[in-house]
Amino acid sequence: MFPTHRPRRLRRTPALRRLVAETTVEPRQLVLPMFVKEGAREPVAIRSMPGVFQHTRDSLRKAAAEAVDAGVGGLMLFGVPERRDATGSGGIDPDGILNVALRDVRAEVGDATVIMSDCCLDEFTDHGHCGVLAPDGTVDNDATLSVYGEMAVAQAESGAHLIGPSGMMDGQVGIIRESLDRAGLLDTGILAYAAKYSSAFYGPFREAVESQLKGDRKTYQQDGANIREALREVQLDLAEGADMVMVKPALAYLDVVRAVAEISDVPVAAYQISGEYAMVEAAVANGWLERRPTVLETLTSIRRAGADIILTYWAVEAAQWLSQG
Repeated sequence: MFPTHRPRRLRRTPALRRLVAETTVEPRQLVLPMFVKEGAREPVAIRSMPGVFQHTRDSLRKAAAEAVDAGVGGLMLFGVPERRDATGSGGIDPDGILNVALRDVRAEVGDATVIMSDCCLDEFTDHGHCGVLAPDGTVDNDATLSVYGEMAVAQAESGAHLIGPSGMMDGQVGIIRESLDRAGLLDTGILAYAAKYSSAFYGPFREAVESQLKGDRKTYQQDGANIREALREVQLDLAEGADMVMVKPALAYLDVVRAVAEISDVPVAAYQISGEYAMVEAAVANGWLERRPTVLETLTSIRRAGADIILTYWAVEAAQWLSQG
């Protein structure tokens, strides 16, 4: 007359649920993306991303130390320069804002966390594309590769533990690995943005880096309809020497995260991007969602899909919540 099997027995108390949880999220698995604005005298709030700022050099150092204290696994740095040009020369300049910020953060936290750098030209070009342009206005893949190689060396010499090529140029991982090795930077790793989709969810990020982009990036970022293409991109990056691979965005592409995790023999990261953050924050501000459980549920879903590492703007808060139990 009664059910023999009662799965609810293992859900009765918090202790039981904790004991049998199949997926966990730990602070060490979270990476905080951070923005530093050249010439800023005080942190600048990003309107579309409540609680996220364009940092000054000083506030960046302070925030980096706070993130380390919270136990986050890493920091991903993005630069917002005062001046841009057609070739993104500020990304290579040792005194460019991103390279200066890398030195600042490395001096502040040393090896206490993993310092990562965005290796892409979009923040530094006056046209907002991720590479240099050919005479016809298209992005010149091969001309961009040599710039990426120089940029990666500059970032590694400035203190980055991991270089994050995000431009989706064919061959970018290989040229960066070759450039780092030639410069004697054999221990600097590469976190490859292997499956980066052309997404509508990037909008707030473009405000954060003051993007100059006109048009779109559909000729080099992936089509959201495709998953086999993502797996091919991952396999190519692995063959070129990627130490980690990333799927971006995360929540709309959890099936891709799972598929990549099944074929990758290196750690898999997923980037919970600006639009995903903004949606939750907007719903919370309107009283439609409860913030803490919603944030933790999204992070758990990304881990459950197979990500070993999550880049998220909630990294510090989530790390504190998780440490509190």
